[in-house]
Amino acid sequence: MSSPKTNLPKMTCGIERAAAMARARNAIVAGLCAAMLAACAFRGDDGLTYAQGRSDGPQTFPTDYRTELLAFMRSYLNDPTGLREAAIAEPIQRTVGGRLRYVTCLRYAAREPGGYSPAKERAVIYVDGRLDRLMEDGGEICAGSNYRPFPELEKLTR
Repeated sequence: MSSPKTNLPKMTCGIERAAAMARARNAIVAGLCAAMLAACAFRGDDGLTYAQGRSDGPQTFPTDYRTELLAFMRSYLNDPTGLREAAIAEPIQRTVGGRLRYVTCLRYAAREPGGYSPAKERAVIYVDGRLDRLMEDGGEICAGSNYRPFPELEKLTR
């Protein structure tokens, strides 16, 4: 006569297998969601912006661009402390995505595990005088920019 105890290990294995499959499925879904969000964040100048649908009329000069940029960077960076080689260029008008916008070019070296990354150019786009977005690759937009030291960025805290 078989005892009910002999069936318990088989049920436990089935439950453990189902739980493991559920964890794996959840990890895959979380990974896909993270990948989609990362793709949106690094689209460049053709992605969605806060200025979607605004007029293409004359743009207002971003008078408070340094203060606004510092506040943005404090929340944008995972660790805003310890930046080096920070430099900024005055806002100038450039064509971005077929529209004339004010652009500030920013360069800094961020701290990474084991040291610092090389200083990298980034473009900060302004629409109607307000910060709209930061492009991680300033490349062509920032070509020929005249940088000045930006010590306030190097002194950021959390």
